[in-house]
Amino acid sequence: MPHHRPIKIAPSILSADFANFGAEIRAIEAQGADWVHVDVMDGHFVPNLTFGPMAVKAFRPHVTTVMDVHLMIAPVDPYIEAYAEAGADVLTAHVEAGPHIHRTLQAIRGAGMKAGVALNPGTPAEAVAHLLDLTDLVCVMTVNPGFGGQKFIDLSGKVRALRTMIGDRDVHIEIDGGVDSGTAPRVVEAGADVLVAGSAVFRGGSVDAPEVYGENIRAIRAAVG
Repeated sequence: MPHHRPIKIAPSILSADFANFGAEIRAIEAQGADWVHVDVMDGHFVPNLTFGPMAVKAFRPHVTTVMDVHLMIAPVDPYIEAYAEAGADVLTAHVEAGPHIHRTLQAIRGAGMKAGVALNPGTPAEAVAHLLDLTDLVCVMTVNPGFGGQKFIDLSGKVRALRTMIGDRDVHIEIDGGVDSGTAPRVVEAGADVLVAGSAVFRGGSVDAPEVYGENIRAIRAAVG
């Protein structure tokens, strides 16, 4: 099913300079980022440990676009209110992270945020078939979650299945993992409209050379037309 959504580029600040997050966020937004993607990892659901609610709250004043917070944690429900208070605009939970994803999505929306649901590479599209009316975004992981800089797994077939399932609902399909100007066209053609890119945006740039971020963002945008 064709779709005509404008493509959004959401740089993952996991690839930013950890000593300079405020300036990095301002730089990527000034250089054309549509959203700011924040990867929250707990060292339990995924083999890495990153940010918590206090960090997200510290990022919030610097974000003028959309703060897209991706929870790679389990359990999720005890922390939903904390991320709402920290200022997340979109909060995404993994379908694999707990037994009651339907209730989790209800709680995210109930806390005033947009609700996202993420799928690991080995989880089929059908896992969200009965969640789409509670969902604002489906995040398709194209790497196994936990670390940046991994090789892209081509799951265009899953993206295409999701786009058909979503139909005319107002639900984004986000791609997270290994996105660059070479891989992005495949998933956009299949129906994705939000592209998370970490190293592909931040590579070669810095807060002192932010124009490189802009070049990298424009290269991804140009690749998908």
